[in-house]
Amino acid sequence: MTSFAPDSIVLNRKLPLWYQVSQSLRASILGRSPRDPLRLPTEEQLAGHYGVSVLTMRQALKELEDEGLITRHRRRGTFIEPHARRGAPVRLLGSVDAIVAQQSGMKAELLDHGTAPVPSELAEYFPRVPEVALYHRLRCDEKTGEPTNHARNYVRPELAARIDLDDLARWPMTKVLRDVVGMDISRITDTVEARLADPETARLLEVPLLSPILHYTGITYDLEGRVLDVAVIHYRGDRFSFTVTLDAT
Repeated sequence: MTSFAPDSIVLNRKLPLWYQVSQSLRASILGRSPRDPLRLPTEEQLAGHYGVSVLTMRQALKELEDEGLITRHRRRGTFIEPHARRGAPVRLLGSVDAIVAQQSGMKAELLDHGTAPVPSELAEYFPRVPEVALYHRLRCDEKTGEPTNHARNYVRPELAARIDLDDLARWPMTKVLRDVVGMDISRITDTVEARLADPETARLLEVPLLSPILHYTGITYDLEGRVLDVAVIHYRGDRFSFTVTLDAT
């Protein structure tokens, strides 16, 4: 039986290895094609793929098992749960792969794209850039079709020609910029705040007007400190939560 092939990552030795591996594998599982196999490689094969010990790999798999994304069967192997819903909070420990994992696993509909003037509230992130590439997407739960969030990505205009719209239907912009466009991402700054749904958000997310939503802004920087992308996402307040863990070491 053919096994599912997860993406590769470059590990950051300042973060727990099991955490990085679990988030990378999580993103691969949630972003997989329906045609991909459900069976995962063995623990030893996965450990070799990620360059970690078998013990670290077991800890990463335990995290995914607790979330309900995989099931493990003695003698048969480890399998992806095909109908698992991504509902558990994501523990953000400073990993880009955690951001990718948090945004993966949803069906995305491209509502609009093109060029647009830089919004005044984002002008500080795009100095001397009069226009940006704008992508507006609605994400829905793949199983129920229920809308979960809508996102606007404001991207440096010179990157637009290298972004395939088909990739945006499957993957979050962070993954497309890093793994497809080939940009080196140094950091992402996240801000999450509570807001009330405006008329557009209420219509798109199918929630009552002025109901609670989570307003997320993510600023993605390259190695030179330039802003590559500003993501503004509105999440349904009844479907998402964010947990941030600060490592004191």
